[in-house]
This record gives sequence, C-alpha cells and structure tokens, in this order.
Amino acid sequence: MATTDLPLALTHSPTPRIEHFALLAGLEAAVRGTLISAMPLTVYAALGDAKSTSLVYFVAGIVALIWGLMVPWASRFIPRRWAYSAGCCLYLCGMTLASVGTSWSVPLAIICNAMATATTFVCFNAYVLDYVPRGNLGRSQSIQMVYAAAPWAIGPLAGVWLHAHWAPAPFLLAGAFAIAQLAVFWILRLGNGKQIQRAKGPAVNPLGYLGRFFHQPRLIAGWMFAVARSCGWWVYVVYLPIFCIEAGLGDKVGGTAMSISNGLLFAAPFINRLARKHSVRLSVRVAFGGASLLLICAGLLAFFPWVTVGLVMSASIFLVTLDVVGGLPFLMSVKPSERTEMSAVYSSFRDVSGILTPGAAWLVLWIAPLPGIFVAAGLGLMASWFVAGRLHPRLGVQRPSRGGA
Repeated sequence: MATTDLPLALTHSPTPRIEHFALLAGLEAAVRGTLISAMPLTVYAALGDAKSTSLVYFVAGIVALIWGLMVPWASRFIPRRWAYSAGCCLYLCGMTLASVGTSWSVPLAIICNAMATATTFVCFNAYVLDYVPRGNLGRSQSIQMVYAAAPWAIGPLAGVWLHAHWAPAPFLLAGAFAIAQLAVFWILRLGNGKQIQRAKGPAVNPLGYLGRFFHQPRLIAGWMFAVARSCGWWVYVVYLPIFCIEAGLGDKVGGTAMSISNGLLFAAPFINRLARKHSVRLSVRVAFGGASLLLICAGLLAFFPWVTVGLVMSASIFLVTLDVVGGLPFLMSVKPSERTEMSAVYSSFRDVSGILTPGAAWLVLWIAPLPGIFVAAGLGLMASWFVAGRLHPRLGVQRPSRGGA
C-alpha cells in the first residue's frame, strides 16, 4: 500500500503547538496543586513533629537534586518519551504510598513525588526548547501559566477539604490527574523530541555538562533567578501560614491567601506582553525589586499581623511576574545541542530552593523571630535584583522582521 493512501495521522506525528505544552503544564499543576496543602498535613500526622517533617523534606530535596541532574545521562539509554512516562508513574507510586499514611510510607511518598517532578520537568523543558521557537518562549510561558492558574488556585483548598473528609482522598484525585497527564502526553505523540547531532565527539560523563554551565554567565544568572523566585514561593507557602497561626489569625488564612495569589496566573498573558514591550531585563528587575521591598516591610511590620499578610500577598504579584518572565533569561540562552542537559540544570532550582530555604530559615530562627524570615527572603531577592541589572537591555524585545519567519 502506498503511503499516500494512509491517513495523515499515521504517516507522521503532528507538530505540537504551544497550547499542547500548556495543557501538559496544567495537568501537572493539578497534580501538584492538590498535593501542596494536603501533603504537609499527612507528613505531620504520620511523623508527629515538625523536626522530623523538616528532615524528610530536606532529604527529599537532596534526592531530587541528584536525580534531576542524572536524567540527561539516563536519557542516553532511555528514550525521552519513556523517561517522561516514568515520571508520571513515579507520581502514581507517590500517591499510593501517601494513601497508606504510615511513618515509613509517607517519607517514601515525598521522595517519589520529588523524583517525579524532577523527571517530568527536565523532559518537559527539553520538549519546549525543541518545538517552541526562541521568539515564542515568552508566549509559551504565559499560556502555560494561564492553563495552570485554575489548578493552582483551586487545588490547595480542594486538597485540604478532601483531606478533612477522608485522608487518602486528595491523593486519589492527584493520582487521577497524573494518569490524565500520562494519557495526554501519549495522545500528543511528542516522541523523543528533535534529534540534534553534536558537532564534537561523544557525550561527556553524567555531570560533565555542569562545567559547560558554569562557563556561561547568562545561564548561571537565569538559574539564580529561578532559585530566588522559588525561595520566595517557599517562604510564602510554608512560613506565611505558620505566621498566621502564631499571630492568632487562624489556620485558614494562609491557604486562602495562597489560592488568591495563584489566581493571578490568569494575568500571565498581559504580564508577558508588558515584558516583551519593555524588555525582559526591566520586567525581571521590577519584579525582584518589588517583591524584595514588600517582604522586607512585611517582616518589619509584623506587629500588625494583617498588614504583614497584605504585604506578603502583594509580594506574590511580583512572584507571579517572575513565574512568567523569570525563566526567559535561561531559556533564551540555551544552545540547541544542550537542551536536555541544561534543562536538567535548570530544573535543579526547585530542589536547591527546597534545601536552601528551610536551612536559611533554621539559621534565622536562631537569632530572630519568624518575621525575620520575610526580611531574609527580601534581602535574597534584592541580590537577584542587582544581578538582573547586568542582563542585556534588549533581551526578549521583539525585533523587526528581516524577511524570515
């Protein structure tokens, strides 16, 4: 039978669109958004104290960091489509272990979920860099944020509500989203991405690409921005609820504030348009500067608890801005031949921030009360504001067409 007689869908895989990647991002946001509030409750109930809980998250962060950096090495033996699928399956393992709810299964669940996030994130970013033109990365990021907005806004409240009625319920729901994520991935037929032949020699050892990373200042700066942004969110998600409880505002304020702030992701396309109009450098600097000043003020005015809550929530506006544009300096600087490796480096920001933030907070609490964590986070973001001033002023600005697409 001639190939011309075959249906088009059987002759080649369709080129994925930006909306397809946004759909995958939205489904993973549904998984993680459901877990973000329910998992800490489960960990605390299983282990019984805050110190053990912190230790589990610390160990999970280290495991996920090492695992994520090894993904590019593993991808030379395992096709990317199977690596991404394995990440979804790790989510399912994590949900199963969390549903058991014992002192041994819950820590394993945290580790499985951390490994799942690292795996899917590395593969996902490699696919995006394969199929999305450099000039459309900003639009891709903003549309992903829109698709993830509802899951991140509804998920935290839904997770707590389901946990209160039946402890395994949020994990069953998150598992269903993970299955949907895996199914959509295979329906989209992303395969193993575009295959690009390296110009020189075979691949280096599993961690050899870190040397290339450290020789590219723009990649280092972009990765630092991602770490700082993630640390800001860690402070918001973990320490604002604790502050509310200690200040007598109740245990619902923090979760409600998180859902409201996550709803700002719907404004991602507008934020992206502003960034492309005024340059990525200006947008990143304004975001880091605004979040920094608001968090510092929140810590200094902690004797007015509601003012502190309002200031931290206002800072989240700038953190959402960084979610949209903060990753562009890194993504726009990656060489095509290093997509998978540098995606692994980039994905480590989440694990590094998951280690750095609790560690720094532990040190701060030795010399200052809890609001000192807000001040420390603000100072850290201020350092990123300074580094962002060294970005190229025209980075991300749309240039006139020179006759090409």
